[in-house]
Amino acid sequence: MQAHGWFPGRSTSRAATLVLLAFLSPLAVAAGPVSGPEAVYLKENEVAMDRMMNDMSVSPSGDIDHDFVAMMIPHHQGAIDMARAELRYGKSEQLRRIAQEIVVEQQQEIVAMHVALGQALPFPSPAPDQMSKENKQ
Repeated sequence: MQAHGWFPGRSTSRAATLVLLAFLSPLAVAAGPVSGPEAVYLKENEVAMDRMMNDMSVSPSGDIDHDFVAMMIPHHQGAIDMARAELRYGKSEQLRRIAQEIVVEQQQEIVAMHVALGQALPFPSPAPDQMSKENKQ
């Protein structure tokens, strides 16, 4: 895929998917009550979004690079958390592959941001969750 516009080195479809994942929870909740795996997925997504938005609120430090990283790391972690929820509950193999790519790429970018500032690397996180047998049915 060819990279476009605001996301250098990223395909438009991956960027669009990330935006879609970020907004699925509020739209689904507006549509009415849900239950079962979808309710669990939506709750996980809501928690991830709330944590991301809260953690992105940083006080200016006087160092633009530091402030950028301080806001972007929670943003990337939010994308990872939402993608992991897709891996646990989603059924589309195409979207699950995209979600797995999001996890890997966002983790790599978090490491690169820490390295760029000479910060200690984060503790490695486990590989993306695979869908359980119950969810495959």
